[in-house]
Amino acid sequence: MKKLNSVKNIEENKTVILRMDLDLPINNGEILDNSRLLKSIPTIKLLLAKKNKIVIVGHRGRPVGIDKNLSLKAVYLELIEILERECGGDCVKNVFVDDIKDENKLKKTIEENEIIFGENLRFYPEEENGDTALFSELKKYCSVFVNDAFAVAHREAASIILHREMETFYGLSFVEEAEKIGNILGKENLVIILGGAKEDKLKNINELSKIADWILVGGKLPKIIKEKNEKMIVANLREDGLDLSDEDIGKFKEKIEIAKTIVWAGAMGFYEKENCRKGTEEIAKAVAESSAYKIIAGGDTAASISKLGLKNKIDFVCSGGGVMLEFLTKGSLPAWS
Repeated sequence: MKKLNSVKNIEENKTVILRMDLDLPINNGEILDNSRLLKSIPTIKLLLAKKNKIVIVGHRGRPVGIDKNLSLKAVYLELIEILERECGGDCVKNVFVDDIKDENKLKKTIEENEIIFGENLRFYPEEENGDTALFSELKKYCSVFVNDAFAVAHREAASIILHREMETFYGLSFVEEAEKIGNILGKENLVIILGGAKEDKLKNINELSKIADWILVGGKLPKIIKEKNEKMIVANLREDGLDLSDEDIGKFKEKIEIAKTIVWAGAMGFYEKENCRKGTEEIAKAVAESSAYKIIAGGDTAASISKLGLKNKIDFVCSGGGVMLEFLTKGSLPAWS
């Protein structure tokens, strides 16, 4: 893969657009998991140490137009609270900006603050359309782009392809994820485990078959899969279709035991229901106990590993299943190509 220019190489006294993964789970204003923010704290601290000003951008959810229920204000407040704890007090001047296209507002806030946090990029149609004109006003003040949002590196969104127009560096978390997943390419005895409910995993099946020895398919995917090949073991599922059967678990474990590299994305059953977790948890235990090199991705996948106290037995947790599979099949992503 292409050698990524790490943010470690950035110069001092720049004004930087920092793309982060800000799509946090929030319920009634309470953030349920801030791990995506924590991943980028080292990059933020490095930028601040080099006396750079930072304009943070990202998205949350899939709003149609402006939807205040999907505002990033709560994410902004959480990030600043984390930074204050890290720095032992009110360490940086910061502000939340509700419109990154307002030139007058941007000029004043960038002059007066070290961290400027922008509202949900998906409030603007340009973001999903890949129209970088969205950042025209910001680019008048920002000379450098830093991408630390690996989870969306496979999308052609405007905030992901800014590297095509600006001097670009990649965040510490981004570089680590790209290197860890890139190292899988070419490995022997590779077993890929696919689950969850997102059908887009299936579009990679044929390409994944070229690099994998076995592909184990669970979750909701067995109900919707159309094409199969000799490298695939598709679960029959329980009678209610909500989890792996005992027979499925046994077949999957046989392949996991002989693997030297394991990639797992997606729960094996309807993980939200307590009586549908057996498949996921049994596979989690088998993966953790394997001597193979192990990478997992996906919220429920990571949750099952954490719940069972097995996280320290996993070599790497990727921030997104979709981006991991796209990278494995294509070897390159829109975030740097």
